[in-house]
Amino acid sequence: MALTEVYWDHHIPLPKLAPVQAKVTVALVALLCFINSYDGDFVFDDSEAIVNNKDLRPATPLNNIWSNDFWGTNLSSNSSHKSYRPLTVLTFRLNYLVAGGLHPVGFHVLNIILHAVISALMIDVFAVLIGGLAYDEKGRILNHAPKTSLLAAIFFAAHPVHTESVAGIVGRADLLCALFFQLSFLTYCKAFNKGRYLTRVLLFSLLLCAAAMLCKEQGITVLVSELVRMGLLTRLGLMGLGGLLMLYARWRIMGTGPPAFTEVDNPASFAENIILRIVNYNYYYSLNAWLLLCPWWLCFDWSMGCVPLIKSATDWRIVWLLLLWCILVGLISQALCSQDSQRRRTLTLGLVLLVVPFLPASNIFFRVGFVIAERVLYLSSAGYCLLLAYSLGHCCYHNKKLLCVMVLALLCVYVVRCALRSHQWRSEQSLFTSALSVCPLNAKFVPVNYFSAHLKMNSSHRHVLMLHPTYVHAMNNLGNILKEKNELVEAEQLLSKAVSIQPDFAAAWMNLGIVQNSLQKFEEAEKSYWNAIRFRRKYPDCYYNLGRLYADQNRHLDALNAWRNATVLKPDHSLAWNNMVILLDNTGNLGQAELIGREALRVLPNDHTIMFSLANVLGKLQKYEESEGFFLHALRINPNAASCHGNLAVLYHRWGKLELAKKHYELSLKLDPEAPGTRDNYNMLRRKLDQLKRSTP
Repeated sequence: MALTEVYWDHHIPLPKLAPVQAKVTVALVALLCFINSYDGDFVFDDSEAIVNNKDLRPATPLNNIWSNDFWGTNLSSNSSHKSYRPLTVLTFRLNYLVAGGLHPVGFHVLNIILHAVISALMIDVFAVLIGGLAYDEKGRILNHAPKTSLLAAIFFAAHPVHTESVAGIVGRADLLCALFFQLSFLTYCKAFNKGRYLTRVLLFSLLLCAAAMLCKEQGITVLVSELVRMGLLTRLGLMGLGGLLMLYARWRIMGTGPPAFTEVDNPASFAENIILRIVNYNYYYSLNAWLLLCPWWLCFDWSMGCVPLIKSATDWRIVWLLLLWCILVGLISQALCSQDSQRRRTLTLGLVLLVVPFLPASNIFFRVGFVIAERVLYLSSAGYCLLLAYSLGHCCYHNKKLLCVMVLALLCVYVVRCALRSHQWRSEQSLFTSALSVCPLNAKFVPVNYFSAHLKMNSSHRHVLMLHPTYVHAMNNLGNILKEKNELVEAEQLLSKAVSIQPDFAAAWMNLGIVQNSLQKFEEAEKSYWNAIRFRRKYPDCYYNLGRLYADQNRHLDALNAWRNATVLKPDHSLAWNNMVILLDNTGNLGQAELIGREALRVLPNDHTIMFSLANVLGKLQKYEESEGFFLHALRINPNAASCHGNLAVLYHRWGKLELAKKHYELSLKLDPEAPGTRDNYNMLRRKLDQLKRSTP
């Protein structure tokens, strides 16, 4: 289906480059825009999706990524967000393995490379959408709009709204989804030139679509883009059936129920009046459109009152959603009614690429957990860039100098904004600070200026609760601060209120248990801990604190069982291992304490606290040489541990190595002059040495 060259393409003020040169140019622009984010930290959602996600660790079975959500929570859990992205998590795990740990540089570099590759491939996608399908003698797709597709791809590469997807590591999901989206679409296009292998090519396109969906849920929308080009009933049936099967599988994986979100995540979806919901949803759409049009006010989190709800017809913001629909209706009418077939095709497919990938985030099919999320605009921005390039080439052809200035100015603004925004994403402090200027009403950002002192953090969280009296996370944080300040009664009240508002808030239940334990409300504390475990079954820290409660009540067997559960769920839970050794030591079960200590060191071979506890046990068992070895090993790791020097001195004292005992007593007292018992033992040793000296002829 050979087509003539798009007539407005020669108006675009860009040189006509060879395909490889064009792709390299676009990739370099993408690298230029985001390269300064390569050495950033793990920020915001990276903490949960990467730093605290056990599915990245080599010790975690690989199969877990297929049963857990993006954040490492089992999909069957009440606390799961149901975001099923195993292929994305797999790439995180590979990053972890290659880097040998949680080193953010490798994660960031891969994100930047992916964006560069996607931007380069956009040339081929835009070529099909603008110029239609045509092939050379080798079966390669011809580009009938080389300048327009190049300009649109450059706009895509440099669009600042992509910063969150590229500079934020969790944006990897959007990048991989976009990559497989492109590959699925381009593979599908090849089916038109592969008559003998039509079914095979279409099936491969479906496989790539499934891969896109396993990176992020938006991936399924590529089928809609492909269905727009359908002509034959066979293709329509095959692609439609494949899409339905993927949707069914995704629904089954999700547990046949959507995730549960709170009002602070998406206030409009909780409005009682359906008219208000529709109006506010459309206002959100207009804000997303504005971010594409003018990506200057960017923010990583638009929830928590950042966008106040429209509650009356007199609210002037209604103008924006009316303007949005006027523009959309105008574009749709041109796409459907224009006499120009090239214009119809470009506008239709540009609008499809703009709107369809956004549909999963539109609140139409199900409630989403955000107000605005810049990441979800990654694919939709491709449609916007296509329409922008078309508009510039079609509307400004009469004044090429003006067009050239406009394109150059816009690209410069994009590049500068990308560089500035990428720099803000390098650390959590700068990210939160930048958010305050955009969304001053967002209660989550208030504490950013108060990291230095508990008193100021206390005030900031109280201010948060003034803004949002039902914000349970602020209650939990303030409760923890009050707990540290020993203001336990108020802490208990706040945490109790938090769990009454959100009964499945496991962390608040655990913190409430800690406070109640400190208040010696042991029965209530135990109930709180078990509530936390009920809502988060794999909660090692809660089992650890439950063990401490049982130990305080001299319920030693229960304490040991709780700590054992903590180590089963989290094998590197050092505190739980150490407490088991200490409890068994204190209760005279030295043999069992030795076994537990050795087991712990097989898991944590360089944990000096466990070495210290095991060395104490071995000393009591008169295994002096082994005890000495563990003490010395612990001191090599932590040479300034006064207690370790002191207990090693006691070992030498018992062993009869008095000079060594004297040396380590003195080192212990030098590090901690107030070390309990050490000075008495040292004085006792000195008297003994004096006696020996006097008795020596």
